[in-house]
Amino acid sequence: WKDLFGARFEVLLYDLTSTYFESDPDFGTEDKRQFGYSRDKRNDCVQVVIAIVVTPEGFPIAYEVLAGNTADKTTLRGFLQKIEAHYGKADRIWVMDRGIPTEEVLTEMRESDPPISYLVGTPRGRLTKLEAQLLAQPWKDVRPGLEVKLLAQDKELYILAQSRQRRGKERAMRCRKLKKLWQRLAHLRQMRLSRDELLIKLGQAKQEAGRVVWKLVQITVAQTDNSLSQLLSYRLDKVRLRVVRRREGRYLLRSNLVGIEPAQLWELYIQLTQIEEAFRNLKGDLAIRPIYHQLQQRIEAHIFIAFLAYCLHVTLRRRLHKLAPGLTPRAVLEKFKTIQMIDVHLPTDDGRTVILPRYTQPEADHRMLLHGLNLELPAQPKPRITAAGKLAD
Repeated sequence: WKDLFGARFEVLLYDLTSTYFESDPDFGTEDKRQFGYSRDKRNDCVQVVIAIVVTPEGFPIAYEVLAGNTADKTTLRGFLQKIEAHYGKADRIWVMDRGIPTEEVLTEMRESDPPISYLVGTPRGRLTKLEAQLLAQPWKDVRPGLEVKLLAQDKELYILAQSRQRRGKERAMRCRKLKKLWQRLAHLRQMRLSRDELLIKLGQAKQEAGRVVWKLVQITVAQTDNSLSQLLSYRLDKVRLRVVRRREGRYLLRSNLVGIEPAQLWELYIQLTQIEEAFRNLKGDLAIRPIYHQLQQRIEAHIFIAFLAYCLHVTLRRRLHKLAPGLTPRAVLEKFKTIQMIDVHLPTDDGRTVILPRYTQPEADHRMLLHGLNLELPAQPKPRITAAGKLAD
């Protein structure tokens, strides 16, 4: 890959996902088929967790199938050891989302010899702790629409990034959800519901609105059903709304790469979209789910085949990037699916059959794709003839 496509292995992107399947629990504690946090919103099904390491170009380096109840923060140490054992020590930068590394593992990465570099998203709770110190720092323009504040602390660098484009997107999403929640609450207030019925519908409204938007509204439900007009009351929490508005479009990153420019750190972090793209391909075009297998070893074999398919998929995408820009792997595969292999059977007078394996003749758009990818179709296979019920060479 490095020779063919210029893939870089000094930057590694690490993330996890889950995939569910229908199987009859309960399994033993040693089994990987377990209930856990479902990223597919299928808490009714057992699942496994898939951890994957890819390069910024999307090329996979390693993957592992973990138990479905594995916590993200417990996986990083093992993968650090796995990559080092396979590829040796090197000056690598691990890029991860928040929730994966623990403080203990980050300390180990800083104190290892040589130190293991990292760039990781930070939970919003840490932003609250550092907000006073960050307010004293000036904003620096790193590119149009992106500003950063830097704060060095305890051999680490905290980067508060503010993206105008991201702020506009998050604000629009929040306003849309808040408006929908407000209308739903007004509708519930007019309905004749018992207190229990109201609580059920409020739970559904909370799920639709999301945790952040739900906390923007202070909701009070009366303890009795005596007065329906006072059963539900609500008001906007303006203080919390101002805090949410101030943090929209902002990310707090932390790294032990003290000497790198903020613009480079930001570019490294947004490359996490490549691993998100890998998960979308696995669950979309490559159809890793649904998994119809029941046995653990067959489930792992299914995921292994999907991983190999992803390796081919990303190789094709990279090849298209250089030779046929603008085309996606999906478009190319859909077009080539129309080329079929058929066997033409020609009976002879003496009771034998001549078999001509033939692929359909490529059309103009096929020839254009083949030329763009520097590919040539093989020669048509040689004919075969049956003799005494057997195929002749």
